[in-house]
This record gives sequence, C-alpha cells and structure tokens, in this order.
Amino acid sequence: MGSSITYRRDRSAGPAGVRIRRAVARDAKRLTRLVTTSRAYGGPYAPMVAGYRVGPDYIEAHRVFAAVGEGEGEGVLGFYALVVSPPELDLMFVGDDAQGLGIGRLLIAHLRDEARRAGLSDVRVVAHPPAEGFYRSVGAERTGTVAASPPAVMWDRPEMTLVVGSP
Repeated sequence: MGSSITYRRDRSAGPAGVRIRRAVARDAKRLTRLVTTSRAYGGPYAPMVAGYRVGPDYIEAHRVFAAVGEGEGEGVLGFYALVVSPPELDLMFVGDDAQGLGIGRLLIAHLRDEARRAGLSDVRVVAHPPAEGFYRSVGAERTGTVAASPPAVMWDRPEMTLVVGSP
C-alpha cells in the first residue's frame, strides 16, 4: 500500500538524501507542527490552521506520505495526504526551511505514482491561494473556485485538477 522511495539529485527527483515514506502514527506531532507553523498561513490565513491537528487516526485512515531527510533524526521536510475516494489531495505542506529545495515537486511526483497505483487518472486539488502558482507549475489545471466557508475558511480558493496519467 505504498512505498519508501529514495530520490537522488537530478532535476526531476529533488534533493539528494531525501526519501519519501509512508507516514506512521508517531509522525502526527511533526506533521501537525508543519501545518501550524507554516509561514504560508500567517496573517489573514492564520485562523485556518489555528488548532489544526493531524492525528494518528487521520494518518492511518488515509495515504499520508512524508519526505524525510536521511541520517540522524530523519527530520520530516514535508508531507501530503491523498484521499482516494473521491480522489483529492487533502493536505500538502513543506516545512518553511525546506522551501525552494524541490521537496514539493518530489512530493507531487510521488503523489502521481501513488495515485496511479490506486487506479486514479486525476486528483482534485483545492489550493491555498498563494500556492496556486506552484500547483500550476507542476501541471494542475484550474477548473473553478471553491467559495469561502466562514468561519473556517474566509477566502475563496482555486480548485484544480492534477492529471496523474493512465492507471
């Protein structure tokens, strides 16, 4: 039901010494920390992640994968959660200190592989507005807008489809 893949440095694979593995219950606090401390959710976006929790039950119920650095401490650099039915990228975060290193692209490449293994041909993405450019850069196409739903989400969000290819 998933894999642990080590990617070496090349333009399509991301940074050397980073591997993607299935998240486990003991990762819950680390994943939660990535969400709640993300600078992308500062200012007006802060209420959305205030008190947010990625629990062990969520990790066990969904396909959650973490990008980790090899070596001491195996630090979590980022993660994503794929919901299979209906197909949706539920969460994707890259740590602030790991931004710009290719971790996001590495996670998307893994997501595509995982989605194909699950028999999916595309995945819905409802993006944080500042992240729309990233998703478009990895091939997602905008299909609409998801209206704000106060008090949890106070702004409209871009809705996109990420084609993963033939299952």
